[in-house]
Amino acid sequence: MRARGFTLVEVLVALLIMAILAAMGWQGIDGMVRARDASQGASEQTLRLTTLIAQWEQDLASVYDSPAAPALAFDGATLRLVRQTADGAQVVAWSLREGAWRRWHSPVVANTVELQQAWLASQQLLGNEETQIRLLEGVTEWQVYFYRGNAWSNAQSSADLAAPIAASAPRRSTLPNGVRLILSVGERRLTRDVALGPQTP
Repeated sequence: MRARGFTLVEVLVALLIMAILAAMGWQGIDGMVRARDASQGASEQTLRLTTLIAQWEQDLASVYDSPAAPALAFDGATLRLVRQTADGAQVVAWSLREGAWRRWHSPVVANTVELQQAWLASQQLLGNEETQIRLLEGVTEWQVYFYRGNAWSNAQSSADLAAPIAASAPRRSTLPNGVRLILSVGERRLTRDVALGPQTP
């Protein structure tokens, strides 16, 4: 008696079933890989954002109220500040340009003329300066508020004027008590408040 073999139809059905199982298995593996990549990307972005916020807070904690230049100013696109360093002062500019959050800093300066020149340079940035770094991509919007008079207000609104340090010195805006940052990165929205310490002229 001859052994019965598989018919062509049975072989084709078996191949079809194996192809379906292989496709389902591949979709499962592909889904796991995509989920892992998305989770890793989100973790890396969170770590990067944490590092950048730490730098933001460090800059604000070092704000120096100098008679030579505004200590802190926001024009809607760029926040500029003068920060004190161990060797003098430095102008720092945080800005949003072409979907990227950027930070620029001037060289450390030790006199009034150099500080004024650094502040002027911070108002003429093109985005390709050597010390301007693209810190975070995918930023769609940012807002800055200052805490004055027991309330948060638009950082671009007029502020109270402080008494001049010297009779010939120009009037200066008083520093706010705090700075609020609202940063939109994709669908995420980050809010961070930083208190400013008392300033000594």
